[in-house]
Amino acid sequence: MQSRPAHLVLEDGTVFPGLSVGAPGMAAGEACFTTAMTGYEEAVTDPSYVAQVLCFSYPLIGTYGVDESRMESDRVQCEGVVMRDARPVFAEWLAAKGVVALTDIDTRTLVRRIRDGGVLRCALGEGTVEELQARALAEPPIDGRPLDRKVGATEVSVVGSGPRVVVVDMGAKRSIPQRLAHAGLESYVVPGDWSADAILEAKPRAVLIANGPGDPAVLTEQVETIKSLLGQVPLFGVCLGHQLLGLALGHSTFKLPFGHRGANHPVQDVSTGRVLVTVQNHGFAVEATDDISHVSLNDGTCEGLVGDGFMSAQFHPEAAPGPLDALPFFDRLAESCQSAPTYTRS
Repeated sequence: MQSRPAHLVLEDGTVFPGLSVGAPGMAAGEACFTTAMTGYEEAVTDPSYVAQVLCFSYPLIGTYGVDESRMESDRVQCEGVVMRDARPVFAEWLAAKGVVALTDIDTRTLVRRIRDGGVLRCALGEGTVEELQARALAEPPIDGRPLDRKVGATEVSVVGSGPRVVVVDMGAKRSIPQRLAHAGLESYVVPGDWSADAILEAKPRAVLIANGPGDPAVLTEQVETIKSLLGQVPLFGVCLGHQLLGLALGHSTFKLPFGHRGANHPVQDVSTGRVLVTVQNHGFAVEATDDISHVSLNDGTCEGLVGDGFMSAQFHPEAAPGPLDALPFFDRLAESCQSAPTYTRS
């Protein structure tokens, strides 16, 4: 593993010296962190990290090598990767993927800086401090911004067999259709810009709005599509899909100070009192006073919605990586498909 002097620079001018072990050059995005100790291949390939620079709070990353079968998409999605101690195999893999990555960064101080002051834009790489700060300041904020990098399906694909669930792909992790298939369902994955008519013409037993990156409030066409689907077919949402469903129901969304990202977030089911340990990756949340099914025990934010014909989770029930407490979400979805009529447009 060859390393070169490099820096991470926040938009306010804070400088973190380190070593570049990834691709040469510079990258920029919103600095965020995950508390997960494992699952680094899954994390960096999760499309929800588009436009973000991912800092791992756990100090030693890459200890068990790289298994590409665990990738959650076809590429590394985050703009850059920041670590305290990167193991050679993982660093070399990031370099081969063209990803700017730094090691030997004081990640503990960086994480505290984000927790205390909220997320900031940043730039990292081998440029001068002045060049990197200018690059950070030139990066548009995520909130209110339509993301220019497209993620998600561009054509229909099918995983599994059984009652059909249309998965509206806003940047879905690969594990979501795989979990649906394991639950005895057919995942009929469609592009995120499909209309309500096109979705219903696929004759689904249920529709799942999947995860993806960015500010849900700018996705107004998708919100209108979900409004048209409400009452027509059982609706489910995960992460961004949960936020879009919340907007369609008349709730609002807001940006969290530093987001929820990790594999150890406690969430309480308000109907039973049971606590789930969950996987999370989001920077926005739903502001709701009713329809709430789950709440975060860290900050009290809404973690799920439920009502007549809909259910959603802000956390990631597919658990890739992470604990399996939330897997019954897919069983609930499968149960709804057994009794749901098949919908079509005449």
